[in-house]
Amino acid sequence: MAANVSVEKMDQDENLPKIGKDTEEFMDVEQDSCTDIKDGVVMAEAKKAEGNQEYVKKNYEGALRLYTEAIAFAPNIATFYGNRAAAYMMMSKYDKALEDAMTAIKIDNNFVKGHYRAAKCHLMMGSTRNAIMELHYVISLDPKNKDAVNDLKTARVIQELESSAFEAYDKKDYNKVLYCMKNAVDLCPECTLYKVLKAEALALLEKYSDAEHEATEILRKDPSNTDAIYVRGLCLYYQDNVEKAYQHFTQVMKRDPDNKKARIAYKKAKSLQAKKQEGNDAFGSGKYDKAYNLYSEALEIDPPNKYTNAKLYYNRAVAGSKINKNEQAIEDCSKAVELDHTYTKAYLKRAQLYMDNEQYEEAVRDYELLCRKDRSSREFRRYLEKAKLELKKSKRKDYYKILGIQKNATDDEVKKAYRKSALQHHPDRHSGATDEQKKEEEKLFKEVNEAYSVLSDAKKRARYDSGQDLEDTFGMPDDFDPNSIFQAFFGAPGGFTFNFGGPGGGPTGFPGGAGFPGGAGFPGGGGFGGNRGFNFTFG
Repeated sequence: MAANVSVEKMDQDENLPKIGKDTEEFMDVEQDSCTDIKDGVVMAEAKKAEGNQEYVKKNYEGALRLYTEAIAFAPNIATFYGNRAAAYMMMSKYDKALEDAMTAIKIDNNFVKGHYRAAKCHLMMGSTRNAIMELHYVISLDPKNKDAVNDLKTARVIQELESSAFEAYDKKDYNKVLYCMKNAVDLCPECTLYKVLKAEALALLEKYSDAEHEATEILRKDPSNTDAIYVRGLCLYYQDNVEKAYQHFTQVMKRDPDNKKARIAYKKAKSLQAKKQEGNDAFGSGKYDKAYNLYSEALEIDPPNKYTNAKLYYNRAVAGSKINKNEQAIEDCSKAVELDHTYTKAYLKRAQLYMDNEQYEEAVRDYELLCRKDRSSREFRRYLEKAKLELKKSKRKDYYKILGIQKNATDDEVKKAYRKSALQHHPDRHSGATDEQKKEEEKLFKEVNEAYSVLSDAKKRARYDSGQDLEDTFGMPDDFDPNSIFQAFFGAPGGFTFNFGGPGGGPTGFPGGAGFPGGAGFPGGGGFGGNRGFNFTFG
């Protein structure tokens, strides 16, 4: 297989051998006897033989102890170090195994098994370049060594996967990192480096449960593995368990002061929490503008931190609602629930903001969602019923808007608004308008009188405000005549009526098209005069 094996074709290379621990066929411990008859060597050979027996029984700790005793008697025999390296490998202590393998080939550079074990250790430790060099040397010493030839092919594929993973990591393409490391672990199941990188990719892809499982498995075999501790800290940090995350990052930095990832994560977490607390303090002091800006600064520190940022968006929404930034506050609540779909407080705040903005359909939608999330909440059901009522009320005519007044307007303000609007939209004031404009003004005039008939009556207004009219409406009949309201208010003389678009009326709506008789006046300074129309004067 070529050295530049494509990562995308990885799945097709099903016949590649996996790189594992020692095999009995090739990696078995040395069984030959030393011909040196010196007492030390004789004792060493005896210890080695005992060690071999323990090795066969898979008592690797016992074998390790006996091989160490053999080395103490004869420290310059390569096979003793080779055997102890094999025992270390079976115990997954690849750094110590590599040290013994390198000592063995330093004593005897033609010791094939020493070079082969060194290659295997390099692979287990993620050093593919050194592994490939050692495998080449093994093959040069033993060209017919099929195991070494096959492992060389596998090592080249792993090297390509490793290179692609590191390149993807720098580009923050964590899906590709995960793909490469899954395949690398399949080919080299004992390589902790690849397992850690796989776990970190899972964490950065927000697959925290899987990442924690991978890290825990690594720590079960090697409790001091700082990279796995870092991954667990990362999972805790991104799930908003900041205090425990600090503990993990601190533990990593104590054991490995040069661990840049842990140091960066620790500083970022500290900075984020400090800025958030500054915002909380400002909000608590009533400095809402300052709090809003501090939360905004905090949101720029670590964009991938979903759960903390969801809280920051919510906090900024609350601050924004205090300084008349309702639209932005609604957007912030929406961002909060996008980051955390379970964030009840953000849904509730958004619904309340929708109510304040009279966006009742949106409010109903949020309250319905909250009721589905917590079917036992009476509070949510009460909010929902209120929102539904306001939605119904919003679909009827808004008499307050028609008159241009607030909902708490006094009776005098209602009368003043009616006087102004009635005169503004009176059909005779628009006698020279187009037919379409006349029709629109007649409609507005009718609505103004309808609004006044309700808001000027205390009982009708109370029913209208409470929404009771939606179920037991007092509404206006189809033949409602606004003239009666107008005439009653302004005290106009009898003998005429307004015909809105009906037969017999002239352009002004009066019989024959005439204006009011001279001398008929309106309260507040409005008067009619002459047969040319009205001259309105508003007080």
